Amino acid sequence: MIRVNEIKLTLDEDQNLLKEKISKKLRIKPEEIIDYKIYRESIDARRNTISFVYSIDVKVKNEDKVLKKNKNVKKSPKLVYEDVPSGNKKLENRPIIVGMGPAGMFAGLILTQRGYSPIILERGQDVDTRSKDVEEFWKSGKLEIGSNVQFGEGGAGTFSDGKLTTRIKDIRCRKILDEFVRLGAPEEILYAQKPHIGTDVLKNVVKNVRKAIEDLGGEVRFNSKVTDFFIENGKIKGLEINENTTIETKEVILGIGHSARDTYEVLHERGIQIRQKPFSIGVRIEHPQGIINKAQYKQFAEHKRLGAADYRLTYQSKKDRAVYTFCMCPGGMVVAAASEENIVVTNGMSEYKRDQENANSALLVQVNTEDFESDHPLAGVAFQRKWEKSAFLEGGSNYFAPAQLVGDFLNDISSKELGKVKPSYLPGVKMTDLKKCLPDFVIEAMKEAIVEMDKKLKGFAIEDAVMTGVETRSSAPIRIERNPETMESVNVEGLYPAGEGAGYAGGIISAAVDGIKAAERIIEKYMPIV
Repeated sequence: MIRVNEIKLTLDEDQNLLKEKISKKLRIKPEEIIDYKIYRESIDARRNTISFVYSIDVKVKNEDKVLKKNKNVKKSPKLVYEDVPSGNKKLENRPIIVGMGPAGMFAGLILTQRGYSPIILERGQDVDTRSKDVEEFWKSGKLEIGSNVQFGEGGAGTFSDGKLTTRIKDIRCRKILDEFVRLGAPEEILYAQKPHIGTDVLKNVVKNVRKAIEDLGGEVRFNSKVTDFFIENGKIKGLEINENTTIETKEVILGIGHSARDTYEVLHERGIQIRQKPFSIGVRIEHPQGIINKAQYKQFAEHKRLGAADYRLTYQSKKDRAVYTFCMCPGGMVVAAASEENIVVTNGMSEYKRDQENANSALLVQVNTEDFESDHPLAGVAFQRKWEKSAFLEGGSNYFAPAQLVGDFLNDISSKELGKVKPSYLPGVKMTDLKKCLPDFVIEAMKEAIVEMDKKLKGFAIEDAVMTGVETRSSAPIRIERNPETMESVNVEGLYPAGEGAGYAGGIISAAVDGIKAAERIIEKYMPIV
């Protein structure tokens, strides 16, 4: 096939016109086109009109002749993931995967597809049970420590916008998208510029991934928290589960999420090398979705083909702090994401249709390791907890979140009541002053950023927009040191730290890619079991 770029459709033109436009671009007759597939669809809203722009892979008659006639057209790059060769060592025990988030899921899927029959240990519950626990927490404030927005089948990404974007260029990304589509995701994620599937669709896909793993001989055990690691002579020998069961293994993929703080503590106690890592903290900022649509799409804002608009904004503060929006959720909601008692943590979530009244995004400020005021490897965790506990107290000690209107925040006034924007966070918010639960440098940087971001996105600084605190879990505050070649811990053979919780990824796709890479290292060492 050949790749044809810059094929454009207006808002009112149907995709059925693509074949005609391809033929004109290639200067061939439509009947010379055997087949075509959209590789990428994006929206160009830079001028006074909006159009869809396509890159398309096309199968034509007499390909060499077409390529010779069109010098700017090239053959399509290869999109097929290739299996790594199996090793020749015999596995004495089944490989273990700790965590059923994106890294663990895809490590498990690859290993089962190759005949290695892994066991996946997930501290939380299956996605259906987990969903009920989360909904109960949002309704009543009753938190389940082992089953919440952070822990359970699918990982933290299950309760998110289901974003499948990534900046990494890796053929494994295509493998992941192909598997998602095969297991129930909409086909558009293969070509959308900013693919997402929403938490409602993602829940079903996650269940289908689990079923695929089990059908191929893998095993998924829920409510199975790893409470200790058995290490002898610098090698992993086994794991303790729920403080009462042991399991022998020589190969462990550690796909824990960024909120597995008790696991971090055990790893540190066992001497596994961990170092501090910078991260970011801030709030969720919430606007009416209509304002965002109008700012991005102007007079075309209500066009049915455009849907809910998104944004991504950055700013460098006067004191050289990076400030940026993150995990923007169009037509979504701000959610309670605590995983420990007596703390408040926020996150954002959207369903596939992105049809809720508000848009929300994290508004985050860079935190450096120097801000931790300690050289302990887990000092970043202590820093997060400090502000999460402050948010819990400021919210009323009942899992309500502290909130402030943007206008009051900029004028250094404690908010007393809501304006026109109704916050979506449940179980509820308490109007207050956010400087009581965030560091001074974060408050200062956000004040600068909001004013400047409003110049790029009109309406960002509207007075009634709601800021809900605190967001502290955008990434892991630690990195578990590993060998870049083998992906094993630098001082424990057979232990493969992977994904976001280990400090090596930043989203569903990049974490899944990291999990696949860890699985490949095991495959390259051993023969399949089945």
